[in-house]
Amino acid sequence: MLDMFFNPQSVAVIGASREPEKLGYGVLHNIVQYGYQGAIYPINPKADEILGLPAYPSILDTPGDVELAVIVVPGKFVPGVLRECGQKGVRGVVIISAGFRETGTAGLKAEHELMSIAREYDMRIIGPNCLGIIDTVCSLNASFAAGMPVPGEIAFMSQSGALCTAILDWAVATSMGFSRFVSFGNKADVSEVDLLQAWGEDDHTKVIIAYLEAITDGELFLKTARRVTHQKPIIAIKSGTTSAGSKAVSSHTGSLAGSEQAYETAFRQCGVIRANSVQELFDLSVAFVNQPPLQGNRVVIVTNAGGPGIMATDALEVAGLQLASLARETVDTLREYLPPAANFYNPVDVLGDSLADRYGQALDTVLQDANVDGAVVILTPQAMTQIVETARVIGQIAPRCGKPVVSCFMGQERVSEAYPTLREAHIPNYGFPEHAINALGALYQYQEWLSRPEPEILRFKVDPERAHRAIETARDDHRLTLGEMEAREVIAAYGIPVPNSRLAESSDQAVQLANEIGYPVVMKIISPDILHKSDVGGVKVGMINAAEVRDAFDLIMYRARRFMPDADIWGISVQQMVPQGKELIIGVNRDPQFGPLIMFGMGGIYVEVLKDVTFRLAPLSRLDADEMIREIRTYRLLRGVRGEPPVDFKSIIEVLLRVSQLVTDFPEIVELDINPLMALEDRAMAVDMRMVVEARKEYRCQYCGEIFDVDPIRRGKLIYCSAACAFEATRLEACDNLAGGIRP
Repeated sequence: MLDMFFNPQSVAVIGASREPEKLGYGVLHNIVQYGYQGAIYPINPKADEILGLPAYPSILDTPGDVELAVIVVPGKFVPGVLRECGQKGVRGVVIISAGFRETGTAGLKAEHELMSIAREYDMRIIGPNCLGIIDTVCSLNASFAAGMPVPGEIAFMSQSGALCTAILDWAVATSMGFSRFVSFGNKADVSEVDLLQAWGEDDHTKVIIAYLEAITDGELFLKTARRVTHQKPIIAIKSGTTSAGSKAVSSHTGSLAGSEQAYETAFRQCGVIRANSVQELFDLSVAFVNQPPLQGNRVVIVTNAGGPGIMATDALEVAGLQLASLARETVDTLREYLPPAANFYNPVDVLGDSLADRYGQALDTVLQDANVDGAVVILTPQAMTQIVETARVIGQIAPRCGKPVVSCFMGQERVSEAYPTLREAHIPNYGFPEHAINALGALYQYQEWLSRPEPEILRFKVDPERAHRAIETARDDHRLTLGEMEAREVIAAYGIPVPNSRLAESSDQAVQLANEIGYPVVMKIISPDILHKSDVGGVKVGMINAAEVRDAFDLIMYRARRFMPDADIWGISVQQMVPQGKELIIGVNRDPQFGPLIMFGMGGIYVEVLKDVTFRLAPLSRLDADEMIREIRTYRLLRGVRGEPPVDFKSIIEVLLRVSQLVTDFPEIVELDINPLMALEDRAMAVDMRMVVEARKEYRCQYCGEIFDVDPIRRGKLIYCSAACAFEATRLEACDNLAGGIRP
């Protein structure tokens, strides 16, 4: 798919320079210096020869076909040379030049021009404003970075060119190998999804890692990553989420579901392993590329120091692992050759005077135990410690067991002499026990992902037309927030149980409705302007007779008008009182990248204080819904404690699935809160709810009747396609008034 970038037969450098301080020189020098074997064409109209290669005034003047072009000219000249590339038949272009969308509106317009040219000639573009690309498979360094990584099985993509240079420098120093290395800058064309698709099928790549600042198409990323992660692991670090997640929202769900949460959930649901730092990004990738899968979560620790062993033990639970329970035969074997003062149980302490042979005997013994899935070997440098010899012994024993083994040689100056030995043996080494355990935890997390069944998305028989009518009624009234009565209509159309509720506009009507519904009843203010009823005293619970209903009606009306005198009050709902159960919340916040983000947790008035919630992206499978319920901290309360009956989990799961279907069917729903969802022993019922929808993308002019999609001219609740139509409508209305309703 992207062979023109990763296996080109020929490369042209447009903007190649004879001056060593210029980028055009650096790029060409890297291509020549690191042994690229294809044809190389320097393009410079003012030079006949550069670095011993014939130079050409234009790419159109090169004698052979050009598969890949690297553009390093000032931004204003890029469109012209890009068109020449198209005329030459170039398939792939790396635009290192800056001066595009990163500079503002004019730069964005220029970038759009580049894409227009690329589409015209069926070219693919990496960049602009990027470091370039490196491919160790064909020995191509088409970048201005210093140094060339050694060949390896890790493919790396990054939006930050500066970060790329730092990582390359570190990789060269530590002999960390890469297969492909791409800085994609502004991502005008080739994006993270394109690279995932290409590298997922790449036999030279075992692990894909990424530094991402933004994802171009969230839903396509999810679909692609979900497929690729079943072929090879993807490890990503995502920056820039905190401030984006602080947008102003009106619902409980929105206040808890920021951009950071959306990315965390998205990565989890498509099997991408999230790294929290650049260091962790490479800690994990080294483990994946060098070690076999961790089939279970039982880990043994072999150490020559008690303290680090305890640190590693503490880190196990955080990483989702557990301390392996050694078989009796294993413990007896350890007793035979370890000193009496050693610890024969896990963590196995071989003591500070341990030489390499004692380490080897202990490691070989525990790895043969069927109760052990993986191992961490910790070494602290004592006076008698055989550092290099111990590293060599680990490297000899580990490959024989088929289980992942990582090491933690603590320190720096003395233990560093063992690093080359560990690297040659493909043993990942970490400076601290927590890092080593975290790497094993990622191996186990990935293995769990591979073992998950394919999600099955259920579809219920619902009434979408009924939901559509309720939403459009609000939109017709130019309201984006649906109050409880309208939101109730929408969710009831999707088969979500709601209590019997009707709207009263007077105290007499309220009494009549209460008599029909049956006591006790709940009464709530209904207004599109009052989002949180409790805040204004707009809820009364447990009315048991007509007198209480009348008093409650008057009191609620008084409070609402006092606290919000300008609110549009429709009346007061009289609602069947649901028995007290566990108050839960189900909410939706539509993330701009990934779509509907569904929240579940303990509800009521304390939801934003306790924050005992969990998230998934729609559509949900039954397994997703079940996991959401089990993940909240208060799950045990739902199962029943101290004689309380458990809630009906099947009903809660069904409500979650029906909400998922609703927000998948109606992309115009941007926020939804069901709070509380009352969970009872035999059912779950949505007691209170609200909804926010997005504005229509098309309007009908109230004057001329034309459909239009630009921002309307508003006159109260009336909308017009232009100022002219608004003026004419106002003029005719004035004429009607003057003529007593008869237009001239």
